[in-house]
Amino acid sequence: MDDSDINFNLLKRHVEQLLKIQCSNYKEDYIKRRFLSRMRSTNSATYADYLRYLKSHPDENEPLRNALTINVTEFFRDKEVWNEVKNVILPALFQQKKRISIWCAGSSTGEEPYTLAILLHDALVNHKDWSGTITATDIDEVVLAKAKAGVFEEKAIQKLPTVQIQRHFTKRPDGLYEVKQHLKDLLRFRPHDLMSGVPPVRYVDLITCRNVTIYFTEKQKDDLAHLFHAALVTDGYYIMGKTEYLGRQVENLFLAKNTSQKVFIKREKPLQPKTV
Repeated sequence: MDDSDINFNLLKRHVEQLLKIQCSNYKEDYIKRRFLSRMRSTNSATYADYLRYLKSHPDENEPLRNALTINVTEFFRDKEVWNEVKNVILPALFQQKKRISIWCAGSSTGEEPYTLAILLHDALVNHKDWSGTITATDIDEVVLAKAKAGVFEEKAIQKLPTVQIQRHFTKRPDGLYEVKQHLKDLLRFRPHDLMSGVPPVRYVDLITCRNVTIYFTEKQKDDLAHLFHAALVTDGYYIMGKTEYLGRQVENLFLAKNTSQKVFIKREKPLQPKTV
């Protein structure tokens, strides 16, 4: 192991202690790219230089946290998926029960959980005996606080129909748009590390975790699939990102419901994993 590898590992351990982010849960190349982006911004030539900089500049903590936990999202991202939630999944769930529970994992700055809240609210509005809650979680408590506040710039909602904006948002004097209380009432925001092995809520009817596992190792992806399987009720739904996939060792846990939209249903009795 050369000096660069040693210093990279020292930096990684320091960041894990400092920011409470388990770097080992991510692919090494991804962590190195994130470190290098901050090293360029701070004129640090080596991992050792950046470690010294990080120790002497507390104001670097948040930029590094943001770099490691990239949050790229928007309202109704991948519209076809949300059409599936609106037209197929929610009706199927409410046909079975009058109260449902949803977990939005990796909720970032709030666009995805509030998208779910819009769909849930619209489903509930004409059915007074129906109810539901959405638990939104993220490891990054800074973006979680932003999500809980529910305040967005105009560009964040510009793709929404005018009727949805008027129904679900209030334009503030500063030009920002705040989510109305009827959506906030459907949501519970909680900090949670997906790699903890313990779900923040159980007996969930629907889990969305989209565009999160692309940064995980294969083992971490498999562990996460087991976590979601344990959290879901029988025949509960799991939706992953368009570019994500279930590994060979865990694809037996779920039945593909809509392959193109990456919608899966929990198998109560998993099939035996396929062997190579």
